[in-house]
Amino acid sequence: MSSLRLLQTLGRPWGPAARWPGRGLGLAWRCPPRSKATSSAGNGALYRDTVSLPRTDFPMKLAGQALLNKELEIQEVCNFSGLYDWQKERKSKKEFCLHDGPPYANGDPHVGHVLNKVLKDITNRYYVMRGYKVHFVPGWDCHGLPIELKALTESEVNDKTLSPLDIRKKAREFAEKAIEKQRASFIRWGIMANWKDDCYSTFSKEYEAEQLKVFYNMHEKGFIYQDYKPVFWSPSTRTALAEAELEYNPAHTSKAVHVKFPLAQVPPKLASLLGPDATVSLVIWTTQPWTLPANEAVCFMPNSTYSVVKCGQTGELLLLAADRVESLATALRTTLETLHTFAGSDLQGGTCSHPTIAGKIAPLLPAAHVTMLMGTGLVHTAPAHGADDFSVAVAHKLPVRSLVDEEGLFTAEAGEELQGKAVLEEGNEAVVAQLRAAGCLLHEAACVHSYPFDWRSHQPVLVRASSQWFINTDTLRDRAQALLKKVKVVPSASSGGVQAALDRRSFWCISRQRCWGVPIPVFYDRQTREPLINKHTVEHVCGLVEEHGSDCWWSLPLEELLPKSVREKSGVKGDVEFVRGDDIMDIWFDSGTSWASVLEGRISDVDQRADLYLEGKDQLGGWFYSSLLTSVAVKKKAPYKALLVHGFAVSESGKKMSKSLGNVVDPDVVINGGKDLATEPPYGADVLRWWVAESNVFAEVAIGPKILNAAQESISKIRNTVRFMLGNLHDFDTEQHAVQAKDMLLLDQFVLHRLEDFSTKVTEAYELYDYSRATRIIMAFLINDLSSFYFSIIKDRLYCEEKQGHKRRSCQTVMHTVLEAVNRALAPILPHLAEEIFQQRHKGKDEDVESVFRSGWVEASAGWRKPGVVEAMEMACKIRDTFLGSIVGNNAAEYDTIIAVEPGLLFELLELLQTEEVSSTSQLSELMMSSRTTLVTSLLGSLPLGATELQGVCHIDLPEVGISERQSFKLAVLPASGVKCPRCRKLTSTSEDNPCHRCTKVLQELKAI
Repeated sequence: MSSLRLLQTLGRPWGPAARWPGRGLGLAWRCPPRSKATSSAGNGALYRDTVSLPRTDFPMKLAGQALLNKELEIQEVCNFSGLYDWQKERKSKKEFCLHDGPPYANGDPHVGHVLNKVLKDITNRYYVMRGYKVHFVPGWDCHGLPIELKALTESEVNDKTLSPLDIRKKAREFAEKAIEKQRASFIRWGIMANWKDDCYSTFSKEYEAEQLKVFYNMHEKGFIYQDYKPVFWSPSTRTALAEAELEYNPAHTSKAVHVKFPLAQVPPKLASLLGPDATVSLVIWTTQPWTLPANEAVCFMPNSTYSVVKCGQTGELLLLAADRVESLATALRTTLETLHTFAGSDLQGGTCSHPTIAGKIAPLLPAAHVTMLMGTGLVHTAPAHGADDFSVAVAHKLPVRSLVDEEGLFTAEAGEELQGKAVLEEGNEAVVAQLRAAGCLLHEAACVHSYPFDWRSHQPVLVRASSQWFINTDTLRDRAQALLKKVKVVPSASSGGVQAALDRRSFWCISRQRCWGVPIPVFYDRQTREPLINKHTVEHVCGLVEEHGSDCWWSLPLEELLPKSVREKSGVKGDVEFVRGDDIMDIWFDSGTSWASVLEGRISDVDQRADLYLEGKDQLGGWFYSSLLTSVAVKKKAPYKALLVHGFAVSESGKKMSKSLGNVVDPDVVINGGKDLATEPPYGADVLRWWVAESNVFAEVAIGPKILNAAQESISKIRNTVRFMLGNLHDFDTEQHAVQAKDMLLLDQFVLHRLEDFSTKVTEAYELYDYSRATRIIMAFLINDLSSFYFSIIKDRLYCEEKQGHKRRSCQTVMHTVLEAVNRALAPILPHLAEEIFQQRHKGKDEDVESVFRSGWVEASAGWRKPGVVEAMEMACKIRDTFLGSIVGNNAAEYDTIIAVEPGLLFELLELLQTEEVSSTSQLSELMMSSRTTLVTSLLGSLPLGATELQGVCHIDLPEVGISERQSFKLAVLPASGVKCPRCRKLTSTSEDNPCHRCTKVLQELKAI
């Protein structure tokens, strides 16, 4: 596009006829002596009523109880409780489903809840405003040991004295109280949902029945099975645990020992090297001496090198990996002389004697899990107490015997000296004493290392073989991983989290030895312990659960749980006596099957999948993982299309919150204030919501007094900016006063262009769930584009131009458009403030729209982008910045400016803003904010005393229309030649007692003079 075409699109003529006579021919500069720019208060008072000052009762600041009252009033007046149902009932082909991961019903709401629920609510409210029908059913995870333990602790009773039904009753009551506390807080935070009639809980009858159906579906397909194998076991809570229920203590101290296993039978390949009667001891190292009584083998690495060494202190012969000789010598504080070296595979066929159990012989076996990183390169193998050990036992048909009971005590089978001793405490010491007495203890030392703890009781766990129910994740892994690759993960760096969980877990133990949960619907033959579970038994139990709830598993007699008709359908012959199983399901299985109750049949999506799961990063190996596995097993699909993973809330210093550290932030105190309001003032719910939105939620999210104060200050800036707009729109009606964009002043058109850019960027940020970016875009637009730029320029026009005049209505139209757009962009994050603004602007009007959330999303028009307007304004702003930069700290209205630009595109663009050579009322003069602006093609003659000459360069680069020009300009800044007008206060009058020409004209039209 040529310069001619560019300007013609704006209706500007091009060529000599368009030039002003005398332009660039030089000027006889006349600068009268600067008058005292003052006017009496009396003169100013004469015109006070003729100025259109802002008028609004929208408060500049809300604090204390007034703020809390306003938020509660807004929730009531704007029907927060009815918004979810309203949007569900409207006709819309677009749907968005955010499946709520159930928070645990075991305590008061905390800032972690705020972070999670507000992120979800921002997302949902955004999609409501975009016209989607949003599906969001909030829920609670209600079963499990933490609730059971807290309920018993509060009741101050011993669970051993209570029946399962008594325990379940107390646990249910505790969970119900926690739900009500959390529900009330979620409502106060402004979380949109049907909190009364459309929530789910994992202890509801309907939910439990669906869960049992999923369990049987997976069992029928072979994904769920029963087996006797080692699992993580918590002696403190007497139940099996899954890996996701562990926390690791990096500072745990164990007793590490080097132990001798005397060689019983020399391996055939070493017979000639060592001799048939060699007295050699294999050396093993372990941090769990209590597992030694259960030893069944010693494993080696076939591809490594091993040595027989002679101890310089005792002269005895020891066998270990060659790479570990030096470390053993250091530990024993002696010298070790290498006598023989050979391949690990040469150990095949040998046996060794147990160090403390007379007559017990263990084979030497090859194994892939043996490493040279620690220890001796020889691994003691107790199949009942380790996953790798168990694999060796399965491969070589070794016995798997657990010598530890459910309370972590040695059983009678461990021997009289050990029976009844806690294996992690005195039992460990007793085993070490036995080793010492047998002469097989080479060395003992304290070992500080990372060790698994029960995440509920915070006590150490052990690995113990027992009969449990498992999900075979190996058979599901490949399909789950393939489906996971199609799931969008935000942020992308978290995409490997669920994949990693799938990789490292070959099975998932889902049975727990407690009573507060959903029972595993299995009956056992009292004599053989063979399980009975089939379609008929499960369907019958499901029917009972749908009617009575899962309490029926404990409350109903066996004859009702397993009636004769079901026994016959199941093919049970004779008078086989059955007993009901005692195990309940892992709560991760409870919540992991939520898709069956919450998604199925609720959304029109063919796959019945949620658009989004949004939870903390701990759910990568938790709810995200369990939901994926159960859905893939039953439906062969992932239950979600996208995952959003956020970090944890931490203290202001980045530390984990802890009552002992005194850095816990209570959301109720943040909203309502603490005991000392001076140190803990009430911030209201929107401050918490802004904290969530402006934080980088994909990392750890800090919160504290400084951060909350900063959030409050941001909201105050928003209020003040909005208040300016509301005050200046008090007499503006869109139907009567709106000006078409094409008829607006160029500055106003330019702001619409900036608004279109704002709308695009803020919408994109919401679409990407990047709410911190959205807050930055909003604040930058309010502060930079509006407060610091546009509003500072148009104040004179708003206050002093004719009330009904085109100039004033033009910027009021823009201000109204901007306010609507900004308020809608704010609404998902700050619903209380947005509704307050919306009601302020729309009150008293007969409109169907009663809420900003029913008014739609940010509206923008592509027509707001006009070639030439942006270029003209950006070039003028470049000159403006040069001017303002030269008078920092001074009032621009105290100066006149002369702009000199050689003929060309830049000059023609500036002509769009000023159609006469000298003006105090042109668009260019308004933009410069000076009292008078002169536009010429050159500066000729000398400048008056006190004037400053500046220069700069403007780049006009428009490759899309084939324009690229670089033009220089000169700028003269000189003291204003006029006197302060008593009405507009600009230095444009000829007398301090008389208004300037512009104000005189306005007053005449007002018939004020």
